This record gives sequence, structure tokens and C-alpha cells, in this order.
Amino acid sequence: MQKINVNGIDLFYNVQGTGEPLILIAGFDCDSSYWSAVVPALIKKYQVIRLDNRGVGKSSAPDSPYTIKQMADDTAALLNYLGITQAHVAGHSMGGQIAQELTVFNPEKVKSLILLSSWAKGDAKFNSIIEMFGDLSNQLEARIFQKSLLPWMYTKNFYIDGRINDIATIIDYYPFLPPPHAIYHQSRAILHNDTSDRISNIACPTLVVVGKEDILTPVAFSKQLADGIFNSELFVIENSGHGFLIESADAVVTVMLQFLAKHFFS
Repeated sequence: MQKINVNGIDLFYNVQGTGEPLILIAGFDCDSSYWSAVVPALIKKYQVIRLDNRGVGKSSAPDSPYTIKQMADDTAALLNYLGITQAHVAGHSMGGQIAQELTVFNPEKVKSLILLSSWAKGDAKFNSIIEMFGDLSNQLEARIFQKSLLPWMYTKNFYIDGRINDIATIIDYYPFLPPPHAIYHQSRAILHNDTSDRISNIACPTLVVVGKEDILTPVAFSKQLADGIFNSELFVIENSGHGFLIESADAVVTVMLQFLAKHFFS
């Protein structure tokens, strides 16, 4: 098991493949396994680094407030430990918030940036939903809580074709579900973060990707990101929701690889 001690926690990470470094940062309530469907294609061309953010997976889950900047600092510390001076950075959902903070505070470390299903500043409805998720984590049994999130993640077609049952089965047997306090602290980290007045400082090539049917972080959120980051492009994936890393993995990884191919290290 690969762990390092950074910023007072044990941080789990995994490295696969060879080539230019590409670090993948997962979102709220998700550990590094959430990238599993896209990793096989990525490791054919890149050295892929994944980590479990504080609070989830095999990393420490302290019962104290978390911040997005703190999780960005954890990520930067991992890159330093691995001797990586510059990497491509991809973040999904809350991981996109972390990736933005990493890029703003450590621009020299980020060769290119990919923001998937993310945002700079949530609106009142989004904030209410995230607040509710944090509160419910202490009210529901752990596996029931995880299943209560699924309708926000996937489209109706994912339910119609039965693939949602595979996700439910994974939840039933997954051994590393995060504790309620960690889910709560991650939810509050999301609510207290706002990069809308700082994304204009991001200068690296940036790709913003969102599912057209994302009801949690709608297309308007990604458009705000793309409009605010000068050197950016926006791509909307049809028939996909917030959980498109699973639901539409082939489409997502294709867009990622096409973008990355344009931004090799010199």
C-alpha cells in the first residue's frame, strides 16, 4: 500500500503507466477508484497518478474541518514527494475545485488543466443540495446514503438499461466507504470555496467538460469556468450526467486524450 504522511495525514496514492505525469483528483465522497473506467486508456500514454483525498478511501479521515485549499496542498505535497515538477492535472466535481486551487497557487506545477463536471461558484440550489448531502451523511446508514446520491449522478437511460444495478452492487460490497464525519467535512469544504474571482489567473491550457444532462453541476457552471479562464475550451458530452466518468467513460477519455495530445511537454 502506497502512503505518505503529508499535512498531518496519511495520504494514499497509486501510480500506473509511464510517460508524462497526469494526476487525477476525485470528487466529493469519491476515492481514486472512481477513475477506474478511464485509467486503462490513459496509462497507455501517461504516467497516471491517483490519490484518495483526505476523508475517503485509504487516506486518513480526521474529524476536523477540511478546506479545498488544504486538499490542494495535499496534492502538491504528493507531487513534490514523487519528484514531479510539472504535471497535467484533471479534477472531477470537487476534484475540479481542488485542481483550480492547485493551479492558482502552484501555476508552475500545472502543464495543462482538465475540469470535469466542476464549477467556480455554486448557486443557491447547488449549495442547498451539498449542505443536505453533508447533513444526511449523519442521518442515514452508510450504504443507504451512498445510494441516495445516485439519482443526482446518472441519467434516466443509465437506469433504463440497468447499469445502475452494477453501481448499487459495488456500494453493497465496497470496503472503503467514507465515515459520515468525513463526508460532512468535505461538503462544507465545497460550500466555503469560491474561485470565481481568481480563475482569470489560470494561464495554462484548460479543458472544461460537462455532461449535457448534468442536473447537479449543470452546463451553465462549466460555461462560467470556460468564460473565466482565458486559454480554455468547453466540451459538452451528450446523453451524460454528473457521473459521466462511469456512464460515458469512453466519450470522456477520448476528449481528454485529444486535449492532452495537444499539450505535450517540450
